[in-house]
Amino acid sequence: MLAHMKTQITDGLTEISLTVPTEMASKICDAISSLLQLADIRPVNEEGDKLYTIDEVFPDANPGMALRGLRAREEITQKQLAAVLGIQQTRVSEMENGVRPISVDMAKRIGKAYNISYKAFL
Repeated sequence: MLAHMKTQITDGLTEISLTVPTEMASKICDAISSLLQLADIRPVNEEGDKLYTIDEVFPDANPGMALRGLRAREEITQKQLAAVLGIQQTRVSEMENGVRPISVDMAKRIGKAYNISYKAFL
């Protein structure tokens, strides 16, 4: 099943690389993730720090939170954001509170206006 397996040791960390058939890749990734979770082993970065997923850190995260975070970072009001996007302030409020979903088009407009990936708002 495995066509190729390679390990590389650097500064006390071992990188393992697998080459597998494309149709099996998803299943193999899921199996490896399950094994790591069972063994309570977390991935680490180059400095040896444990890595956590965004879902683990912010389990209740949603696009509205990202929009509020953007406003906080930019220190702008809903009204100011609405003016930049050419929409009413109530739409910004609805998007932040999950009443109105953020469309792909709107996410792209926000991303372009603030030089950030639009995917953060989907």
